[in-house]
Amino acid sequence: MRFLVCICLLFAIASPAQTPSSKIISLDPAFDKLVSPQAKMEILAEGFLWTEGPVWVKDSAFLLFSDVKQNTIFKWKEGTGIRVFLRPSGYTGLLPYSAEPGSNGLLINRAGELVSCEHGDRRIAAMPFKQGGKRTLADNFQGKRFNSPNDIAQGPNGDYYFTDPGYGLPEGKTAMPMGLYRLTSSGKVELIDVYAAPNGVAISADGKRLYLAQSDGEKPVIMLYPLNANGTVGKKKLFFDASELAKQGLQGAPDGLKTDLQGNVFSSGPGGIIVLNASGKLIGRIETGDATSNCAWGDDGSSLYLTVNSRLCRIKTNTRGF
Repeated sequence: MRFLVCICLLFAIASPAQTPSSKIISLDPAFDKLVSPQAKMEILAEGFLWTEGPVWVKDSAFLLFSDVKQNTIFKWKEGTGIRVFLRPSGYTGLLPYSAEPGSNGLLINRAGELVSCEHGDRRIAAMPFKQGGKRTLADNFQGKRFNSPNDIAQGPNGDYYFTDPGYGLPEGKTAMPMGLYRLTSSGKVELIDVYAAPNGVAISADGKRLYLAQSDGEKPVIMLYPLNANGTVGKKKLFFDASELAKQGLQGAPDGLKTDLQGNVFSSGPGGIIVLNASGKLIGRIETGDATSNCAWGDDGSSLYLTVNSRLCRIKTNTRGF
């Protein structure tokens, strides 16, 4: 562990490198306005085991992300590089638990707290940046423990929406229906829908759309739910089917995703990052050259930070994210 951190620190001090395997692929003129054909993906740090859940902390101008396998949240800051921010991040037990015991999805909530999806402790937790430790927001549905909460978003009215697959359980033994859940501001947990492999979740900038990514190899899709002002959701519909990209030999499935202020969706998927317009049309791709788990907006809102297997990467765009 200490060896890996040292690698990251040394790498981050140097000028960010450009990965030669990345590629910008435009499929529509609208994409060129979002991502320049000359844009390059930078490697900011590497040497991790499996990076996930990036989130930008705007007030302090740094990025947090999970290494799920190392049970650690790392902090990256321009000019400073990598530091351990929190360990353990998602499992506080004494015995080995699973291959992915740590935190996964991270979120800065409307109160300015760090909210984490924790595999090993099987809960959603919130932690203020100053004073006090974590508090559990939810750890069960109808009295049964969650499987391994994966990703989370917060709606305009304060309700949370999160996924609970079995990826972080020992031997993948699920205890609960794998699916999309809602945690209301009153603390009530509701099951919205059951999925075979629920993963990333995001909300549009106008607060009227909820997106869910499914990483099922048989049905790699992104679903769309209308989001009502009271936090309830409307009838779901298919937003994007990634199976055609998979048939082209591109590796990966929809995972973490984010939206920009124009209504476009940037999602990890086959080949790296897929970019969809508000109608669900694929308008471009950012090939990363490796398995890509998630993304997050940062800096002034135009930088897209990527968690790419063992690396933390960044690409500058011409749009701004929510």
